[in-house]
Amino acid sequence: MGIIKVRDLIYEYIRRDEEGNVEGITTAVDDVDLDIKQGEFVAILGHNGSGKSTLAKHMNVILYPTEGTVWVDGKDTQDEEALWDIRQTAGMVFQNPDNQIIGQVVEEDVGFGPENMGVPTKEIWERVEESLKTVGMYEFRKSSPNKLSGGQKQRVSIAGVIAMHPKCIIFDEPTAMLDPKGRKEVIRAARALNDAEHITIILITHYMEEVIYADKVYVMDRGKVTLQGTPREVFSEVEKLKELRLDVPQVTLLAHELRKEGFPMPKGILTNEEFREALDNCR
Repeated sequence: MGIIKVRDLIYEYIRRDEEGNVEGITTAVDDVDLDIKQGEFVAILGHNGSGKSTLAKHMNVILYPTEGTVWVDGKDTQDEEALWDIRQTAGMVFQNPDNQIIGQVVEEDVGFGPENMGVPTKEIWERVEESLKTVGMYEFRKSSPNKLSGGQKQRVSIAGVIAMHPKCIIFDEPTAMLDPKGRKEVIRAARALNDAEHITIILITHYMEEVIYADKVYVMDRGKVTLQGTPREVFSEVEKLKELRLDVPQVTLLAHELRKEGFPMPKGILTNEEFREALDNCR
C-alpha cells in the first residue's frame, strides 16, 4: 500500500437553511481512486470547484469520507485513534500562510508543532534550525513573520510542517496568493524536499507551470478524476484540458499550434529547451 491510498471516495456537502433543514446536497468528490507511493511528487489539477481541495482535506483528516476509504501510511482516516499519527505523517500547507503562522518570531512559530508533539527542547531547536535551513529561511529566524514577504511567509509555514518530520506534505494551492517570485520560491522548496529529503509531495494547484516536474498528474473536474498520467502524457491532451477550462504551459500550447499548422512537433513539450530542440529538428 502506498503512503496515500484512496478507494471509492465520495464526499457530499450538505446545505441547510437557517432552521437546519436540508436544502440540497453537492457531491464534491465523486468515486475517486488514488494510490500515491512514498517519495513521489504528485500534482492534482483542476479549476475552482473541481473537488481537488476537498480531496486534499481528506488526506489530513480535515474531512471524513461520506463513502469510501482513505488510508494514510496504512491507517484508516476514520479510525479516531489514528488521527494524531496521521496528522504527523501527512502535514499540510494551506493557501494563506497568515492562517498557519501563529508565533511572533519565526523560530518560535516553526518550533510550535514539535513542542505540541512533546519533542524534547534540545531536539526542537535542532529541528527548527534544520527545517529553516532546508527552506532557505534560517537567516530570518529572529524576524517577525509580519515583516516577511508572502513567499517568505509560506516558506516559514513549510518549515513548521517539516519540523514535525512528516513522510508526506500536502500543499493545498500554496501559491494562490503569491506573486510570481513567491510562487517560484515555494515550488523550489517543495521540489528540494522531494529530491533531497524524499518526502512525498502532493501539490494541489491550477498553475500548469508548477507541475511539469511531477512524477504523476491527476486532473479533476466535477469531483471526478478525468485525466491522469505523467506531465507529458497529460499536457499532450491540449484540447481536452481546454474543455476542462484549464490552461497549459505556454511553450506546450505554442508547440501544439505549430503542429496543427503542419510542423512535426512532438506532443507534450514541457520546457523551452525541449521546444528549441524540437524546432531545430524541424529545419
